Amino acid sequence: MGNKTNGLLALLGLGALAYWKYKKSTPEQQQVVKDKINTAKDNLNRWGNDLKDKATDVASQAQNKFEEVKAKTEDSPSNI
Repeated sequence: MGNKTNGLLALLGLGALAYWKYKKSTPEQQQVVKDKINTAKDNLNRWGNDLKDKATDVASQAQNKFEEVKAKTEDSPSNI
């Protein structure tokens, strides 16, 4: 068995253990776990949106630069 398989089995084992502990815990403890998961999801979504915004900014800046250079080249006499 390769490292990937062992890693996957370890992850599955941890997941099963976590699930078992979750099922055995009180509703209050389960709510804490749910809150942590939701907070993590929100943070991931926020991070993803930040990355999208940054990518859009960079793309529009690049587009503006391209338009500037294009305009300058078109304005200069081309038959020198």
